Amino acid sequence: MSATISSYEDLDAWKLGVRACTRVYEATASFPSDERFGLVSQLRRAVVSIPSNIAEGWGRGSTQDYARFLRIARGSLYEVETQLVVAKELGFMPDEACRETTASVRECGRVLAGLIKSIEKKLGSRQPANP
Repeated sequence: MSATISSYEDLDAWKLGVRACTRVYEATASFPSDERFGLVSQLRRAVVSIPSNIAEGWGRGSTQDYARFLRIARGSLYEVETQLVVAKELGFMPDEACRETTASVRECGRVLAGLIKSIEKKLGSRQPANP
């Protein structure tokens, strides 16, 4: 991924968040139609929140706001992981699709945790990157 950061679109966490969105949208396309307004909607809103909050935090113009929005993105990421477990338990996702989608979300989470840690270090924050 890229070395020069001039926009949120250059951030690896944002790119991986977009990739996770694609995976979740593909995986939920085969969910039962009666889940359209349930788990499908919830998963899609939560996953799109990840790169959206990374971008919004970038655009806020302050490091403190940026860190706050990155933490919100992390919360959405945990929400998606939990919902993927529920989807698998309900039999809505084949094992392989669930593993691949979860792996994509977790890869984004690892990079996001590093970004949060880096930003919090700049702030001198005592808040852990991953509580």
